[in-house]
Amino acid sequence: MARASETMSVSELLRWQWAGYPRYHQSRVNLLLHIIVVPVFLLGNIALVAGIARASWGMGAGGAISMVTSMALQGLGHRREPVPPEPFTSGLNALLRILCEQWVTFPRFVVSGGWYHAWRQASSA
Repeated sequence: MARASETMSVSELLRWQWAGYPRYHQSRVNLLLHIIVVPVFLLGNIALVAGIARASWGMGAGGAISMVTSMALQGLGHRREPVPPEPFTSGLNALLRILCEQWVTFPRFVVSGGWYHAWRQASSA
């Protein structure tokens, strides 16, 4: 699978992520971590933006801490995967991939039944 690059449009990036998503999410530990901590990231992201908008530095800091903690836990989960995720190619690439995965690709994976299917496949392996 080709790497995501800065020259991809958001729609191309989302297609690229979706095509490889099941490949990089096979471990039960990683799947369980994601189902718990992706919502933590999303709430943290909202709190960060709201904190900045309201000049509430405590809210913003809490949101940032939630996001960093979520990413760290997801990183630990990905270490258990048989296929590691593609490395980031730059800071911008990391930012775009993380936001797209957290806000679009993982929720789509859950709603489409992909998460449940991966969970069931992992239990029989």
